[in-house]
Amino acid sequence: MRRLLCLLFLVFVLPASATGLLENRPSSNLGSINNSADFLPVREAFRLSLVESTAQSIKLRFVATEGYYLYRHRFQFRADPADVALGAAKLPDGQKKHDEYFGDVEVYHGILDVELPRTDQRAFTLVVTYQGCADKGLCYPPETERLSIDGSGAPTTAYPWSWRELALFFLAGLGLTFTPCVLPMLPILSGVVLRGQVGGWRGFNLSLAYVLPMAACFALLGALMGLFGAQLNLQARLQSAWVLVPFAMFFALFALAMFGVFELKLPHAISSRLDRIAGRTEGGSLWGAAVLGVVSSLLVSPCVSAPLAGALLYISASGDALGGGLKLFMLGLGMGAPLLLVATGGAAWLPKSGPWLVYVKNAIGVLLLGLAIGLLSRVLPGQVTLLLIGLLAGGVGLFMGALEFVYKPPRKRLGQLIGMFLVFYALACWYGAFSGQTDPFNPIGQPRVVENKQLVQDASAWQTVSTPADLDRALAEARSSGTPLLLDWYADWCISCKVIEHEVLDDPVVLERLKGYRLLRFDITASNTEQRALLDRYQLFGPPALMFFGKDGVERADVRVIGEISAKEFAERVARANDQI
Repeated sequence: MRRLLCLLFLVFVLPASATGLLENRPSSNLGSINNSADFLPVREAFRLSLVESTAQSIKLRFVATEGYYLYRHRFQFRADPADVALGAAKLPDGQKKHDEYFGDVEVYHGILDVELPRTDQRAFTLVVTYQGCADKGLCYPPETERLSIDGSGAPTTAYPWSWRELALFFLAGLGLTFTPCVLPMLPILSGVVLRGQVGGWRGFNLSLAYVLPMAACFALLGALMGLFGAQLNLQARLQSAWVLVPFAMFFALFALAMFGVFELKLPHAISSRLDRIAGRTEGGSLWGAAVLGVVSSLLVSPCVSAPLAGALLYISASGDALGGGLKLFMLGLGMGAPLLLVATGGAAWLPKSGPWLVYVKNAIGVLLLGLAIGLLSRVLPGQVTLLLIGLLAGGVGLFMGALEFVYKPPRKRLGQLIGMFLVFYALACWYGAFSGQTDPFNPIGQPRVVENKQLVQDASAWQTVSTPADLDRALAEARSSGTPLLLDWYADWCISCKVIEHEVLDDPVVLERLKGYRLLRFDITASNTEQRALLDRYQLFGPPALMFFGKDGVERADVRVIGEISAKEFAERVARANDQI
C-alpha cells in the first residue's frame, strides 16, 4: 500500500510538471501509435472559449492540452454576416519552430489569448478556424468553431476542469502525506488538537476543523495561480531559454534538498513566530483546530514546495481560478485524509515512519533532476541532453550499488541488478551522444544504409485520390482483383506525413515487404466536408494514418498505424499484416 501511494504521487508529479524530452519535431520512435485512443478529439486537445465580449473588443482563449500545439499562421477569424466589421486579430509571438520539410513556423503551447477589435455593436456569429498537432506525430485538419456574440458586451468565462483531475490531485495529496514533510503533522493533530483523546465524533469534528482550513490555504494559492498564472501564461513562456534555465536550476535545487544536501525550511524569523502562535493556540476547540490547520499549512508548504511547484505550473496552464482553487483544495484534502483516519482511531492502518521515507525522498529527487533535464532539452542540443540523461541514470545506478561487489541480502541484490542495468544504459547514452544520436529510447541508434538503390520508391507507384467516391472505387477494385492494399492518409500541411513519406515508406525493408500491395494515398489537404466525413467513418482524427486492407477488402484494424512510426517498427507491422493476408 505504501509503495502504491508513493507511485501514484510520482506518476502525478511528472505529467503535471514536465515539458518532455521533445525536439522540434517528434521522434518517430516516440510516436509509434496503433490506435486512436492515444489521441484526444480535436476539441479536447484544443479548448476554445469566449472570455469577454465588450463594445470595443472580443477576447478569446485557446487552451492547448499538454503535448499539443497550435500553428500561428493557421488562425482565421471572420464574422457571419460578413458585413459586420472586425479588426485584425492581435496574436502574440509564438515559439519558433524549425522543420526540415516546412521551414520556420511559430506555434503556441498552453494558453493563448487572442483579442479581436470590434467596431460594430450588432449581434453576430464569430467563425474561428484553427489548426494544431500532437507532439506524438498527429496533425489535425483545420477546425472551425462558431461562437455567438451578442450586442450587450456581457463577458463569458469558461472553467476547464474535470472530476478526473480533481481525483488525481486528491491522490497526489495522499502521496504527499507519507513523506517526512507531512508525517510530523500527525503528532500535532493527536497531541495538540485532540489532546490525546482519539476516536468518536469529537475526534472527527476537531480533525475536520483542522484539515479544512489547511486545504483552504492551498485552495487560495491555487486560485491565485489560476487567476494570475493565466496572465503570465507560464507554460507558453517556458519555451524561452531565459525561463527554462532558471526553472531547471530551481528544480535541481529542490532535488538536492530531497537528497539531504541541505534542509529546506522557512526563515527562522517566520517559523519561530508561527511556532509561538501554535504554542499559544488552545487545543481541543474547533477554533483552535482551525488556527493550527492554517499554521500547519504554512509550516509544511516549503517542505513540499517542489511538488507544489509542479502542481502550480500545471494549474497556471488552465487559466481557471475556480478550477485551480478546487484542484489544490483536493490536494489539501488528500493530505488531510490520513489525519482524519488517525483522529477517528484508525492510526493502526497507517504506515509507520522508517527508513523507507528516505527512499521516497530520494525517488522524488531523481524525478526532479529528470524534470530539470527535460526543461533544458528545449534549449540544449540533443546530444548534450542524452549525455545528461546518461549522467543521471549512471548516478542512480551507482547509488543502488551497481559496483559494490560484496554480499548483499536478496532485496539489495535486486536493487544492485537494476543499478547495473542503469549503468549500462548510461554508457549507451554516452556512446550514442558522442556518435551523434539524440533519442534516449534508442541511444545507440542504427545507421540507415540503402544497399540497393533500385528499391528506392517510385512516386508513380502510389495512386492519389482526394474524394470519397474515388477512394471507394479504388478499394472496390482492389477487392475484386484480390489485391491487398495500403491506404496512406496524407495532407500537405501535415509535418508527420512528410516524415513518413521520406523516412518510412522509402525504407528498403519496408519496400521489400510491401511488394504485391496496391499503394493508395488519400489527400485530405483541402479538409472539406466530404473528406472530414471520411475521417469519422474510419474513426480517425487526422493524418498521418496507415491502414491495411486484405485481399477480401476488409481492414486489418489491429495493424493500423496512427501518428508517426519508425521504419523498423512499420516494417514489423507490415510483416504482421502479411501473415494475416
